[in-house]
Amino acid sequence: PGAMSQAVAKEIPQEQGEGGSRRSGWGLLVTAGVGGSLVALYAVATPFVTPALRKVCLPFVPATAAQIQNVLKMLENRSGSLVDIGSGDGRIVIAAAKKGFQAVGYELNPWLVWYSRYRAWRDGVHQNTKFYISDLWKVSFSHYTNVVVFGVPQMMPQLEKKLEDELECNARIIACRFPFPCWIPDHTTGEGIDTVWAYDLKRSRECETKSLELTPETES
Repeated sequence: PGAMSQAVAKEIPQEQGEGGSRRSGWGLLVTAGVGGSLVALYAVATPFVTPALRKVCLPFVPATAAQIQNVLKMLENRSGSLVDIGSGDGRIVIAAAKKGFQAVGYELNPWLVWYSRYRAWRDGVHQNTKFYISDLWKVSFSHYTNVVVFGVPQMMPQLEKKLEDELECNARIIACRFPFPCWIPDHTTGEGIDTVWAYDLKRSRECETKSLELTPETES
């Protein structure tokens, strides 16, 4: 009996040690899993939160079905290239591509850009679309004839000047949710948050001046 007691006494701590090791192993796995989840959450959330820390905030708010239809209405009888400034999940670009436009989207959030590319591939218009991860203030839009903007009031004055300096006279700018502060829209459709304003630069004084400068003088 004494020998058996000693054997049992030796086995008990060993079993407890093995159980403790298993619990410790599970604890490490749980800790690693939680840590990995937090890192992934940070990676996903950072692109959404970061714009709010910028001087001009441009949050991601998906376009409604009515807004998309209103934008397409403003693109009727239009041709040429199209760019969506702040393209989000790509729904405007994809809708325009389905109407025959070579459409491009610029978006600062890489997760939304990758998702946009996937949606374009899924909808069969990936050959007519391109999506770039870029800050809109670092891009020239001079070679686009149709521009779609989902902006916020704080950015519209600066963007108005940028587009006026860069775009050609045949360009049309379509603003959603918020109009430009100085331009007078040539066309308006929709109501409330679905309102869309279209501006044709050929009607501006600056474009008229450029046209006169490009017109050759006739001999009298």
